[in-house]
Amino acid sequence: MMNNIRLIADLDVQTWTYILVGITFTLYIGIAIWSRAGSTKEFYVAGGGVSPLANGMATAADWMSAASFISMAGIISFAGYDGAVYLMGWTGGYVLLALLLAPYLRKFGKFTVPDFIGDRYYSNTARLVGVICALIVSFTYVAGQMRGVGLVFSRFLEVDINTGVIIGMIIVLFYAVLGGMKGITYTQVAQYCVLIFAFMVPAIFISIQMTGNPIPQLGFGSTLSDGSGTYLLDKLDGLSTDLGFSEYTEGSKSTIDIFAITLALMVGTAGLPHVIVRFFTVKRVKDARKSAGLALLLIVILYSTAPAVSVFARTNMIETVSNQPYADMPEWFKKWETTGLITFTDKNKDGIIQYVADASKNELVVDNDIMVLANPEIAQLPNWVIALVAAGALAAALSTAAGLLLVISSSVSHDLIKKIINPNISEKGELIAARLSAVIAVCVAGYFGINPPGFVAATVALAFGLAAASFFPAIILGIFYKKMNKEGAIAGMIVGIMSMLFYMTKFKFGWFGSGEKADWWFGISPEGFGTIAMLFNFIVSITIMKFTKAPPHNVQELVENIRIPSGAEEAVEH
Repeated sequence: MMNNIRLIADLDVQTWTYILVGITFTLYIGIAIWSRAGSTKEFYVAGGGVSPLANGMATAADWMSAASFISMAGIISFAGYDGAVYLMGWTGGYVLLALLLAPYLRKFGKFTVPDFIGDRYYSNTARLVGVICALIVSFTYVAGQMRGVGLVFSRFLEVDINTGVIIGMIIVLFYAVLGGMKGITYTQVAQYCVLIFAFMVPAIFISIQMTGNPIPQLGFGSTLSDGSGTYLLDKLDGLSTDLGFSEYTEGSKSTIDIFAITLALMVGTAGLPHVIVRFFTVKRVKDARKSAGLALLLIVILYSTAPAVSVFARTNMIETVSNQPYADMPEWFKKWETTGLITFTDKNKDGIIQYVADASKNELVVDNDIMVLANPEIAQLPNWVIALVAAGALAAALSTAAGLLLVISSSVSHDLIKKIINPNISEKGELIAARLSAVIAVCVAGYFGINPPGFVAATVALAFGLAAASFFPAIILGIFYKKMNKEGAIAGMIVGIMSMLFYMTKFKFGWFGSGEKADWWFGISPEGFGTIAMLFNFIVSITIMKFTKAPPHNVQELVENIRIPSGAEEAVEH
């Protein structure tokens, strides 16, 4: 018996990864088969009968993408204080969504965000603009998820990133196409359990190892366990400045850029179609509020731990590689080198790794996205913990990818085909169209995963900017301003998303002339420009509305009705 346990403990990382990923993938596929969709309502909104707890867990998994699991702590590891914008923006945005939008959209009772846009603004043109915006946002977001899948497969299963993306495509395709929202919902419940366990276990291990404190959130603010009495953050500040980097706890971004990025991430969250649609899957408006609150609590577990993970990873990375002989680097370093995500160039030919801030002398380039994945290896944790992180990262990426693919397929089949092109299509025909749309969407997502426009979180941050620029003003004005008409909303969405696309392509990809940081408008980065594009949207929407005809009386009554709390009408009658 003891020999068997010892044999299991001695398995290498790759074998453990095959075991844990195989078990979790089998679980996801089994759930998809068990909960496959038999109608369009089940495909789009899981039949509208999901419990608040299940929907809260599914929403948390849908929300915590590869960017949250893989990239957020990685960005904070390198950006330090500046990386806090992602924590503030994404967490604050979820609160905004839960309190300001979710209950009203649930009461409106539509399948998709373009469905809300089309009916609220009584126009198929508005619906079409909504579909186009949903596709742009979702494809930008899903590119980051597929790259996250490729990263994990390339390192832990030792295949190239492109092959990893293709494997991920096949898995997502299976349960998204077969199960629709019903299959995705219950798969995401399992994925939440996997990803949160995978994120917390190594964090607890390393917190005990470095500070003696088993609670990571307290550990990264504690003194080191070596008896020196030095605080972990003070040590990291010292290590950073010794190498020429700025202090970890000091920021370098301008105040206006921090504000713009945080606000863009917040309002972008509130406009993300794949998160909003989760609130259409519960029975009642009250359940939408409950599931939003539960999801927030479940999300906080990971989000409050990420800063600690980033500090642990950065400290261990610097101590392991800086000024060390390249020949003595551990196995994990060589494995990550084969992925191209760590590169060492011996500029002075002395065989010692010079890891410094001065670009002319620096010999080591580390991709942000590997910090969470490599962290357990750097800390020399057991192989099963390292493999567990791989399974968790895949759960995070696949859960969000599935939600996004459903938004894409439902936008095409329900909003484009059913509502605009062929209103007489049968339910069976619409279900077939939804599944075919999902197949095409997976293929396009895979292409973006293989050819992504930057590392995972940067790609995802741009998607939030696009959502902020296009959907947020249309949804907010649609709920809270009954005089907002179709002309204003359509013009605002077009101006908002076009300005964001222009800025993004100019400063991220160098189109339309210089893409230099010195040329940023108002000193705002592409990740923060969603705030400015959103303001353009609001200004154009309200200005056009002032000079055009008011909405029909029945639409104004509809807006009044969705703001009345459920049960209030009955209370008035009695």
